Amino acid sequence: MNPHRRDPWAIILAGGEGLRLRSLTQKIAGDPRPKQFCALLDGETMLDRTRRRAHLLVRPDRQVAVVTKTHREYFGELEPEFAPGSLVVQPANQGTVAGIVYPVMRVQHLAGDVPIAILPSDHDVTDDRAFMDHVEKALELVRKLPGQVVLLGIEAETPETEYGWIEPSNLPLAVDGPLVFEVRRFWEKPSAPLARVLFERRCLWNSFVMVGCASAFLDCVNTAVPDVLVSFAPLRRALGTAEEAAVAEKVYADLTPLSFGARVLARVPERLLAIRVKDVGWSDWGHPARVMASLRRTGRHPCWLKQEPLASTA
Repeated sequence: MNPHRRDPWAIILAGGEGLRLRSLTQKIAGDPRPKQFCALLDGETMLDRTRRRAHLLVRPDRQVAVVTKTHREYFGELEPEFAPGSLVVQPANQGTVAGIVYPVMRVQHLAGDVPIAILPSDHDVTDDRAFMDHVEKALELVRKLPGQVVLLGIEAETPETEYGWIEPSNLPLAVDGPLVFEVRRFWEKPSAPLARVLFERRCLWNSFVMVGCASAFLDCVNTAVPDVLVSFAPLRRALGTAEEAAVAEKVYADLTPLSFGARVLARVPERLLAIRVKDVGWSDWGHPARVMASLRRTGRHPCWLKQEPLASTA
């Protein structure tokens, strides 16, 4: 691949355990599979839906998914669908810092310092096209401002305590399209009183959809938690070699699980921009109550609802 091309890439985060949704996914699938591999909407898994959303903007051969080795029975059949090197298999789930650093390094190894859209695989979006239009705007921004990372911030509907929050500057930047703001501060999972204050200030939910050049993501990590990149240095050197899997095992064995929101984004607000997103039907399906609320709001009735009353898992 030409390392100087600036075509966008996508990284799909699919390495989590999905424990908070396990009570629902266990009933639907009949096994303990993580939510990204569960057909929550009639034959289509959350990972399927995220890949379909990514296809609107990013070619399939420029999409990388990060998964975890212990989930191989659920993702194994997908391996032939990915281009060589595009399925990043972590030895273990060690948090979102590791889950982002490893695939970003893989993309940089494959294609150079290209712009990347990072897409979690546990989101429900009812207007995929409108949502990905915002991602496209973010890609345009990072091509002009390659040192910045752009976050998609959702207009808050409630004082949510389980999300990260983005406190934007008062005035938007002078750019065309959706409103873009510098970031004053990033708040990860605030207390209930603080969440109410942030809601009243019209702060934004962090969707955890992020866009930036490969180097910008790694620079943010290096600024916030430099020891992580030191730990990953042997794996970076082993990328694409026969030793990569063995080196990854050794590197991951010594990692401490870290949150990308709390340990990176919260420490580098000056490197962040935020796009205000509304009216796309976004929901983070991290809890059964959110799944049920989203289904009720949109009038969808997947087949498992015939056996599972709406109120029972809310």
